[in-house]
Amino acid sequence: MHEMSICEAIRQTLEEQAKAQDFARVTVVRLEIGPLAGVEIEALRFGFDVVMRGSLAEKAALEIIETPASAWCMPCARTVAIEQRFEPCPICASHQLQVTSGDEMRIKELEVE
Repeated sequence: MHEMSICEAIRQTLEEQAKAQDFARVTVVRLEIGPLAGVEIEALRFGFDVVMRGSLAEKAALEIIETPASAWCMPCARTVAIEQRFEPCPICASHQLQVTSGDEMRIKELEVE
């Protein structure tokens, strides 16, 4: 379950930012996650609660903003919405798609004290 290692990386980032920006507690963590990021949201939620115990983000709320996925279709020269990798273009049925968004995961925002 790589979601636990993702949560460990989030905790480390929070600790680094707390030192750099001088805050003592995190109350809300907002993450942006695309459907192509390969992250199981429920496993991430579980791992977040476990990993944040005893840290400056203990009892912090985890808010997840799911972002849409899109790809550039080479034959139609259009940006199209996709649900998963390797699916055909919804306009021309081509498989020559280059993912342009939806594979990212990032900390979007923190609420701190």
